[in-house]
Amino acid sequence: MAHHAWVSSGQRIPQRLGRYAVRRRIGSGGFATVWLAYDEQLDSPVAVKVLADNWTDDAQVRRRFLEEGRYLRRVESPHVVGVYDAGELDDGRPYLVMSYADQGTLADRLEIDGLSPAQSLEIIRQIGSGLTALHARDILHRDVKPANVLFRTADGEVRAMLGDLGLGKALDVSSRLTMIAGSPSYVAPEQAQAENPDARADQYSLAAVAYLLLAGRPAFSHATLRAAAEPQPVEPIGGDLPPAVDDVVRRALAVDREERWPDVATFVAELGRALEPVVRGAAAPSSAPWLPVDPELTQPGSRPSLHSPSGPLGEPETPQVATQEPRRRRRGLVALGVAAGVLAAAGGAWAGHELEHDLRPDLLRVSDDGGTLSVEVPSDWGSNLADGGWGGPDQDGAYSAVSVGSTPTWTDPGTDGEGVFLGLMPGSGLPELMPDHPECDLAQPPVVEEGAMPSVTVLHTGCPDGLTVERVVQVAGNRLLWVQVRSLDRATANRVLDSVETSGI
Repeated sequence: MAHHAWVSSGQRIPQRLGRYAVRRRIGSGGFATVWLAYDEQLDSPVAVKVLADNWTDDAQVRRRFLEEGRYLRRVESPHVVGVYDAGELDDGRPYLVMSYADQGTLADRLEIDGLSPAQSLEIIRQIGSGLTALHARDILHRDVKPANVLFRTADGEVRAMLGDLGLGKALDVSSRLTMIAGSPSYVAPEQAQAENPDARADQYSLAAVAYLLLAGRPAFSHATLRAAAEPQPVEPIGGDLPPAVDDVVRRALAVDREERWPDVATFVAELGRALEPVVRGAAAPSSAPWLPVDPELTQPGSRPSLHSPSGPLGEPETPQVATQEPRRRRRGLVALGVAAGVLAAAGGAWAGHELEHDLRPDLLRVSDDGGTLSVEVPSDWGSNLADGGWGGPDQDGAYSAVSVGSTPTWTDPGTDGEGVFLGLMPGSGLPELMPDHPECDLAQPPVVEEGAMPSVTVLHTGCPDGLTVERVVQVAGNRLLWVQVRSLDRATANRVLDSVETSGI
């Protein structure tokens, strides 16, 4: 039986993926993990993308994973991630061998510092070139956003590339089958509405990225695809940029796609003309790179030595657990018909529930009857367990759950109290709609973490009795875990969330 801790769960570093020697993990997404590896035959670092093991038997996800490789192989562009090889591991999981982005992503860059108008324009030009190459092959990207703009060094300079075509669709296929997908703050309205998208949807997303780079703030902060389907007019870009810049970007962000530029190339050319006075006035010396290499971002490291006393990877031969800096991304979600009121009905006094003190007397570990779910809470929460069972959001099943709080009515938003509810429920994707809390003053934008167990978290502040946190985690291919925490302070809520464990799923 598998045993998972949400925060501390790790993946062991495989020594090899096919013929490629693994160095370390680069990152994880909802459906795959990407490893930095070394092609010993060609003496070059590569990125190996492996389908997550919990999706191996899902024919649709497997097909989409392989389609990404096929789409990328059809495109010849230095501004689209290249696929060099594909294969299948002994356990049946497919993998793709791709260009290694040694300079991270645009999201990484924006966390470090802003970009000048000239740098921003060059990024839009290069990514626009990649999109034009995709569109020439009748391929839509459908998820253009900062996290999918990758940088790598080539010929001594940094090059921008489009990556992650996991949502990509051939145009002739998307006309017959449309799936709602994309990142809410960057997705075109027609795509969010599940209409048949075309290349102008990618233009819209590219314009949203351009707005972010030039204004220093996102054009939209949509929490859901429902909000993206009916976007409000964007604020002016502002700053010292010519009004023509705002006009060009606004046209590309038109809700009606018929009002946008004819294609991505036209949008990029018009943006270049509008920015030309600014770029010309701040031109850097010809010897300066348009974007300097950042030594703090991921580097490939030294070539693996076959004669290293510590093993073929230069790593200890004892299996190691890969560390991962969490990458928080907002993305499209799937509908979930739950509300806070369901929690009150969910209850929790499951016969045989377990309560045990940990090493600290002020903490208590609570688990459900079967030991499937457990959580560590303050001791003064442990005397109040609600009655009832948990049938899931549709009340049509019997799922593991545990609920504990400081008062019998802690789930009632109109009363004081702290507590936590954990409940399994069916689902193969993260929800679009999270439980609302009108009693709280502010709901922060959802934070989505992509890893071995993807999750979406919404923090509600300004509540009558502190704060409320809603979290949904994909703990298995067909199971979600819903967690609600009410607490007086953020530190207690974080400790409770970090202590959640699942077993046997």
